[in-house]
Amino acid sequence: MLSAPAKIQPIAENDWPAEVDLILSAMDAGHSAEADRRKVRRAPYRVRAELRLFSDPPGAGVWLIYTRDADRRGAGFVTRHCLPLGYGGWIELLAPNGRLTKIHCTLFRCRPAAGEWFEGALYFNREQAAFGRD
Repeated sequence: MLSAPAKIQPIAENDWPAEVDLILSAMDAGHSAEADRRKVRRAPYRVRAELRLFSDPPGAGVWLIYTRDADRRGAGFVTRHCLPLGYGGWIELLAPNGRLTKIHCTLFRCRPAAGEWFEGALYFNREQAAFGRD
């Protein structure tokens, strides 16, 4: 069941839960290069991000996510929320170029990871040059 998004105040970028590091570290350790079916390999990219879905009611808070990796086409993340697959919205995060960026996206994976945490992925509706290698 989808819980309501949290109504949160922005927090400092260094406010990163220790649980997130533990989960991401375990995911990295268990990752197999043979199992990676992506045509373009994502680079590690860890920032706190805020997600809003177009289906959220007016005045709803943001869904807080912690990115794992990213490329021009999308990003992996962990969150405390079971998010609805196929829903569109936008993610706001600090891009590698240092700019706060809002990107329209669509959720395509969200599954249990550890305890009350979920692992997921989203794709950007348009490629994002800031996350690619030139």
